[in-house]
Amino acid sequence: MPSSVIRGFSYDEPKRRLRITFVSGDVYDYLDVPPMIFDGLRVAQSKGGFFASHIRERFTFERVSIALP
Repeated sequence: MPSSVIRGFSYDEPKRRLRITFVSGDVYDYLDVPPMIFDGLRVAQSKGGFFASHIRERFTFERVSIALP
């Protein structure tokens, strides 16, 4: 199901790194994310809702890129 917040995401399981691209174009890596959290995001009906509840304020993140105006 399309999200109004998240454009796409990928997961590097060996590094436990979740990369999320937002519809704004900003890209963030969330660190030390367990595989079950990625699986939950993958199957969630609301990607934005799952992100807000289970990822946003629970994992350290790094900004990868910022969308240019």
